[in-house]
Amino acid sequence: MPNGQWYPPEWPERIRALAAGAIVAVTPRRAATVLLLRDEPGGPAVHMLRRRTSMAFAAGAYAYPGGGVDPRDDGPLVRWAGPDRAEWGRRLGVDAASARAVVCAAVRETYEETGVLLAGETARTVVDDTTGDDWEADRAALVDRELSFADFLDRRGLVLRSDLLGAWARWITPEFEPRRYDTWFFVAALPTGQRTRNASSEADRTVWIRPADATEAYDRGELLMMPPTISTLRQLRPYGTVAEALAAAAGRDLAPVLATARLEGEELVLSWPGHDEFTRRVDATPSAPFGDVAPGRTAVPRSSRTAGHLGEGR
Repeated sequence: MPNGQWYPPEWPERIRALAAGAIVAVTPRRAATVLLLRDEPGGPAVHMLRRRTSMAFAAGAYAYPGGGVDPRDDGPLVRWAGPDRAEWGRRLGVDAASARAVVCAAVRETYEETGVLLAGETARTVVDDTTGDDWEADRAALVDRELSFADFLDRRGLVLRSDLLGAWARWITPEFEPRRYDTWFFVAALPTGQRTRNASSEADRTVWIRPADATEAYDRGELLMMPPTISTLRQLRPYGTVAEALAAAAGRDLAPVLATARLEGEELVLSWPGHDEFTRRVDATPSAPFGDVAPGRTAVPRSSRTAGHLGEGR
């Protein structure tokens, strides 16, 4: 039975072009995405967005709120609480300035796309209400890049609560993709008193869903997802509470996952190291569609053949 794994149809052609030197791998843009969690009677649920079917890439796929780092996220003026930039740099495997930018992007993008803000007036508090016309005006200004996140926090007298985030995984868009992202995945609990809403122009639906339910729907081919999304959902399944998942984040391996492609006879073999379920063997002849696979292999469902990129950034 086909699952909900998403791949764009142009990948074989791009893989061949990269191998032949016809295209050059672009430098991935830094990005961050957040798995917002809340406790429910049956266990933790995660907040997910469904990308609009009109989107140029990953149309109809379920993902988490997130996006690329804004150049101003690198700025030193972001009001900050929790582990310092150097500590975050060691955890994320980058320099302190880059770590600050990635964490800032995670908090900013979550607020822009869901209305949930991981910030408070002090290092021990979190805002409990982000509704109202004034909040919406600020959120819209952030989305339009008319307002930096540092200025937003400063005008409201808030500090970014970096301690509310747990680094969970890191995935890099394959080298043969024209739009590439180096994306850090974080987990965070939905703050008490705050509610999610669909504030993203890229999503037509939002859901709270238990990881077990989401992965089972994916396995049935009912929910379309990219490899990083379904992988992180499977990793969350063992945890019975949000607190357990957050505690586990400290021990997570953040070695980046990067897809590789190789030619074996008449097949292109696409794989993600350490994630065998995503391996695909595709007919390598130039005229073959991506859904044509070798005998005994799993075909990509036709409903998922949409153009796009792998990653959680914009």
